[in-house]
Amino acid sequence: MGLREAVGRFVFDGAVVGLGGQNIGRCAMATVHEIIRQGKRDLTLVGCNLSISMDLLVGADLVRRCEGGSGNLERFGSTFCWRRKVQSGEIEMEDFSHLGMVSRFLAGEMGLPFMPTKSLLGSDILVHKAPSTVKKYEIIENPWNPGEAVVLLPALNPDVSIIHVQKSDSMGNVIIGGFTTHEPEMVRASRNTIVTCEEIIESRQIRSDPERTTLPHIYISAVVHQPWGAHPTSTYRYYDFDAEHLRFYQECARAGGEQVKAYLDRFVFGSESFQDYLEKVGGKERLLQLEKAMKRLCASKGENP
Repeated sequence: MGLREAVGRFVFDGAVVGLGGQNIGRCAMATVHEIIRQGKRDLTLVGCNLSISMDLLVGADLVRRCEGGSGNLERFGSTFCWRRKVQSGEIEMEDFSHLGMVSRFLAGEMGLPFMPTKSLLGSDILVHKAPSTVKKYEIIENPWNPGEAVVLLPALNPDVSIIHVQKSDSMGNVIIGGFTTHEPEMVRASRNTIVTCEEIIESRQIRSDPERTTLPHIYISAVVHQPWGAHPTSTYRYYDFDAEHLRFYQECARAGGEQVKAYLDRFVFGSESFQDYLEKVGGKERLLQLEKAMKRLCASKGENP
């Protein structure tokens, strides 16, 4: 289906939204733009490194709470809209380790109420707690080894997750190339998932090489063909991240206020579709440069892009 229909059907005010991608790679930016245009409010965002997709939604004043491992754009710095609103108390942030978040999704996909882990013991992550009535964890004694502490983390089942991938067939059988991070567990734990993809391939290709299927169609609610749907982040074997645009966004986010509003007005609200946005960031010429950069990267590793 189209992206407008997918967001209208599966994202709602007050939803818990799982964010795919990591750092500056494969963030579901086209879907984030559409969520902002439709003004879905009071969102809770969950994931590992919530990155620029989270920062845009926070900058658009659509977020109430975040639960994740971090918020940054790697070499390009912190997620400044998010940072300001956490510091001012305008939004809640509940910190977990990346492994802690994946463990919570794993419990959700297995239908369990919680998942035991030891990754948070001895860290300040357990000490810090957002001002909320939601219980963050429980520490118990290992019943098979008295005296050994184990942390129980609550299961997490997003109302909808949004991910951008390399390939999918029309049924929703998804192929992710390169890193997958928390996405398989998150999607399997979610009530609905919107997938944007670089390519729609035929189902016979999926059947001819089934071990490459990262997520089967039973977990996918909507498939949207959206080339360049992760820009300005990268998609492995398709295009590199757009350093120029990321720096520009970070300048706006760091300044805050009117500059964030101007960015949103120009690139999100001022674009009827993600294709309009791509024209504004440089169009075919700029996108070709990013394609060539990815080809050079793959060639340097002896890979065929």
